[in-house]
Amino acid sequence: MGNRVTRGDFEWVYTEQPHTQRRKEILAKYPRIKALMGPDPHLKWIVSGMVFMQFLACYLVKNLSWKWIFFWAYAFGGCINHSLTLAIHDISHNVAFGNKQAKWNRWFAVFANLPVGVPYSASFKKYHIDHHRYLGGDNLDVDIPTDFEGWFFCTPLRKLLWLFLQPLFYSLRPLYVNPKAITQMEIFNALVQFSVDFIIFYLWGLKPIIYLIAGTILCMGLHPISGHFIAEHYMFLKGYETYSYYGPLNWLTFNVGYHMEHHDFPSIPGSKLPMVKKIAAEYYDNLPYHQSWIRVLWDFVFDDSIGPYSRVKRKCKLAKES
Repeated sequence: MGNRVTRGDFEWVYTEQPHTQRRKEILAKYPRIKALMGPDPHLKWIVSGMVFMQFLACYLVKNLSWKWIFFWAYAFGGCINHSLTLAIHDISHNVAFGNKQAKWNRWFAVFANLPVGVPYSASFKKYHIDHHRYLGGDNLDVDIPTDFEGWFFCTPLRKLLWLFLQPLFYSLRPLYVNPKAITQMEIFNALVQFSVDFIIFYLWGLKPIIYLIAGTILCMGLHPISGHFIAEHYMFLKGYETYSYYGPLNWLTFNVGYHMEHHDFPSIPGSKLPMVKKIAAEYYDNLPYHQSWIRVLWDFVFDDSIGPYSRVKRKCKLAKES
C-alpha cells in the first residue's frame, strides 16, 4: 500500500471521529437500517453451545500429555475462547437480550466468560463504552498503545514479541492509562469465574485449567484470528482509522471484521452487519479494507512504517453522564 504513516509518534487529528457523521447520513438515507437494531435471538444459543463444548473439552483433555494440551489449546480451544471474547464484545452492546434487559446481558457475558479461564467480561464492558464514545481519545481509549509501546516495539523482532504479549498489554494498559474503580459486576465476574475454575480443577485436575487459560493467552497473541486486533484501527493508510475485513474468519468471530459498519452502528448485532454494508453499499465499497488477517500481521511485523504508533489520536471532551 502507498501513502503509509511514519514512525515516531501517533497520528494526531483535530476532527471528530468519522463514524458519527456517517451514521447520521446513512440513517437519513436508509431509515430501514433501524430495523436491524436490537437483539439477535440466536446469539445466546450459539454462545451456550460454545461454552458447553469447552466444558466437554476439559473432560476430554484431562489425561492428555502436556504437549497435546498445548497443541489443542492453540489449535482448537483457544479459537473457541477467542471467539467467545468476541461474543462478549457483541453482548456488551446488549444484543443478546436487548437494551431493556441490560442486566441479563451482563450476567450472560459472565457465563460466556467461563471457558476463558480468567474474569474478563465486566472489565471489558466498562472500558469498551469509552472506545466507541471516545475513539482515539487520548487517555480515554485504552485500545491505543502507550508511548512506551510505540517507542520500544519498533523493530520486527520487538513487534513480534509485542503481538505475542498482546493479552498482557490489553489487560494491564487500562490500569495505567485510565484507571477506574472496581465495580460490583467485576467482583461478581471474578467470584463466578474462580468458582467454576475450582470446580473444574476439583473434578478433572490441573490440565483442563491450563488448557483453557493457555488457549486464551496463545490465541489472543500470535494467532491468525488475532489479526483483527491490528486490522481494526491501525492506520495502514494515512487518514483512515477504522478498517473492515470481509473474509471467512468472520464466520468464527461474530463478524467482528465488519468493523467499519460496527462503529457506525454498534447496536446492530454482528450477524446483521453484512446487511448494513449491502443496504448502504456506496458508503463502504470505496473505503479501504483488509483481505487477510494473516497478511495484516505480516505487514505489521515487517513493514517499518507500521507499528504500535500507527494509531489516530485526538483530544476528546468528556461526555456528561446522564
